[in-house]
Amino acid sequence: MTRQGLAAVALWVALLVACVVVISRANFTADLSAFLPRAPTAEQQVLVDQLTGGAVSRLILIGIEAPDTATRARLSREIARRLRAMPEFTLVNNGESLGADRDRDFLLTQRYLLSPAVTGDRFSEAGLRAAIGESIDLLASPAGLMLKSLLPRDPTGELIALLNLQQGDTRPALADGVWVSRDGTRALLLAQTRASGSDTDGQQRALAAIRAAFDEATAADAGARTSRLLLSGPGVFSVSSRKTIRDDVTRLSAIGVIGIVGLLFVVYRSLTALGLGLLPVISGALAGVAAVSLGFGVVHGITLGFGTTLIGEAVDYSIYLFVQSTQPTREAAAGDHAQWVARFWPTIRLGMLTSVVGFATLLFSGFPGLAQLGLYSITGIVVAAGVTRFVLPTLLPSGFRVRDVSFLGRALGAVMVHARPLRWVLVGLLVAATAVIGGHRHTLWNAELSALSPVSAADLGLDRELRADLGAPDVRYLVVVADANQELVLRAAERVGERLQRLVDAGTLGGFDTPARVLPSLASQQARQQALPPPAELAARLQAATAELSIRSERLQPFQADVESARNARPLNRADLDGTSLALATDALLVHRGGRWSALLPLKAPKRGTADSAIDPQPIR
Repeated sequence: MTRQGLAAVALWVALLVACVVVISRANFTADLSAFLPRAPTAEQQVLVDQLTGGAVSRLILIGIEAPDTATRARLSREIARRLRAMPEFTLVNNGESLGADRDRDFLLTQRYLLSPAVTGDRFSEAGLRAAIGESIDLLASPAGLMLKSLLPRDPTGELIALLNLQQGDTRPALADGVWVSRDGTRALLLAQTRASGSDTDGQQRALAAIRAAFDEATAADAGARTSRLLLSGPGVFSVSSRKTIRDDVTRLSAIGVIGIVGLLFVVYRSLTALGLGLLPVISGALAGVAAVSLGFGVVHGITLGFGTTLIGEAVDYSIYLFVQSTQPTREAAAGDHAQWVARFWPTIRLGMLTSVVGFATLLFSGFPGLAQLGLYSITGIVVAAGVTRFVLPTLLPSGFRVRDVSFLGRALGAVMVHARPLRWVLVGLLVAATAVIGGHRHTLWNAELSALSPVSAADLGLDRELRADLGAPDVRYLVVVADANQELVLRAAERVGERLQRLVDAGTLGGFDTPARVLPSLASQQARQQALPPPAELAARLQAATAELSIRSERLQPFQADVESARNARPLNRADLDGTSLALATDALLVHRGGRWSALLPLKAPKRGTADSAIDPQPIR
């Protein structure tokens, strides 16, 4: 070995050791986050935030199919009980009335600050007469028993209105005290994970906990052995996608390696030649992974999957060296290598540089996944070419020669002599391809992010079914308003909510959620307090309003006391919601991030008969 050759080998070994150290400490991921934009627009930022840490990304929809209604209800209650005791979940709801009394007491106490119906007109003489009359008429309804006890405190029906507003029109059906699907064949649960949507490991632990709770519940119930668990939601998709991507990368990489190694072994018929020929490939792959880890902090599985194309190009370099140089003896080796460098290396170098230029365009992509692929390929190609140029010649044994396969070249040459007439076939294919592209130019490109998703159509269909049964928002559509502080955001959410309600009334939307429903802006609360009349004026109006009704104003003393208390109450803030389920709902829809507040208003699809139809975003815009 020459001194230059020894230095090259030493540098190469040091590079490999460094790459192995970097890779051993690297973070690998297999979700689709690398294909979210690096510098997103405002709308794209909403998508990124919701996919990585939003409340929607933490929801798991659960369906339980069992032989009969009673079994489904038992399993629902038992699984919900087990999940509520686990730290992986912040909320588990199956329609049971747990905590409902606490929420109802809070709504009753704060009804005049929360109800959008509290206006000056409602507390005028005519408004009171109409509201109290409606409450009296409702006494004959199924809710009459509760209304009768509430009537002295809430004759205007603010609590009932608030409960209906909180539950909405898309609440799931109930059977045996738990949520069920529209056709009654499934029990339904909704779980919110503590782990964020971007924490795929945390989502996987949550799913494992749900499956374990289901297995334990069914094992303890002889009548539930044939039951089936159905899971859907962003967390389910992220875990499933990671497994699919990881499996595909492993399988395709293995197929590529086995195919190329097998082909080279058939041609070389030498383990020595095969091992030496793969050194540039292995070196380039290790250097590419290490470069991506250092440059991006995380290595995406899809990068490794696409990066298998590096094998096909990098292995060519050693083939060129083995075939184009002849080394019958060690003494002749140095001269033959020098001749190879002079004659053939410039051509190989040019090919390497054109590949580098082609992949370099990916470095400027707005998607980290594509930029990773560019860096991986460039680094791998350059290192593979460098190993071939400076390291392999030193490692080649004395008298090294590859098997003569020139007969294959002669055979192919003979075929090509007779292939000249086929050029018109190629021209015809080119013209046909151009015509196809021109005819489909408007539909050729798929701009939907969902096209990258490995989630199956069956899983997406199940998600739509469970989401429709639960009345959950359509996670594809979300209105977001942002501003510098919480008060401004809540005011904006109220203004947007007024416009969305018009679309709900018109049937364009099925409904929407908003944090302003449980935490109105300070301005709205103060306006409602000002709409409440002082004690003497309220008493006079009640006297006149109830003159022709079947209730005397004297029975409404608790109502008058509550109104006066609300007039002088401190406005509600977020801390007042602690201890109720309304706190979780507010935290999910009112987000403070990056020094700004955002209010999220998830939209629900309108109903057309018995099925949900798609949301048309244009009227909403």
